[in-house]
Amino acid sequence: MGKLVVIEGSDGSGKATQTKLLFEYLKEQGRNVRMVSYPDYDSPSSSLVKMYLGSEFGHDPYSVNAYVTSAFFAVDRFASYLKNWKSFYESSKDAIVICDRYVTSNMLHQTSKLESLAEKERFLEWEYDFEFVKGGLPVPDLVFFLDVPPDTTFRLMRDRENKITHKSEKDIHESNKDFLVKSYENSILVGKKYGWRNIRCCDDEGNMESMEVIHRRIREAILG
Repeated sequence: MGKLVVIEGSDGSGKATQTKLLFEYLKEQGRNVRMVSYPDYDSPSSSLVKMYLGSEFGHDPYSVNAYVTSAFFAVDRFASYLKNWKSFYESSKDAIVICDRYVTSNMLHQTSKLESLAEKERFLEWEYDFEFVKGGLPVPDLVFFLDVPPDTTFRLMRDRENKITHKSEKDIHESNKDFLVKSYENSILVGKKYGWRNIRCCDDEGNMESMEVIHRRIREAILG
């Protein structure tokens, strides 16, 4: 088996950018690397994800419970794994797959719909078993969490294009500030439980660091 590295974070934290920069860096180093992004909006497997994010099941994230929502995203990941990168990942111990979002996104965001610590812990155990054990998806070797506080996230997302419609309206996750705040707060619980590496992305005044600075911190975390 190869290695699986995940770039995780809140909406607007720069996951796609940092995934691409890490991919390009490793490729320049002569590494056997592939880049994957979730959800896979170009695949029919993401249909339920797009319906959910597009408000077809309700106009806020809490309209669909954590377990059902997680199944939407899990099916898309499972289809992508089988079709796009399973054979590459299993081809060599030197193969490296870098994911922009992964099972970790369900862990991070869907726990926001649950109130008590006991409920969150039960969900995380279910999610791990559902996708990694029963679904057979690889467990990540490294997860980097891009730490961007909610107030900065709101500013960054103000003019960001919707990835599904390519218009200015936000999906039900991006438009719900309560959900985004809870997701960020959950990163502490989930990151500690699974040993994620926290990457500070803002300066002391809450301003976003340059993409080069953040990329350097990721590289330093890999080395150290």
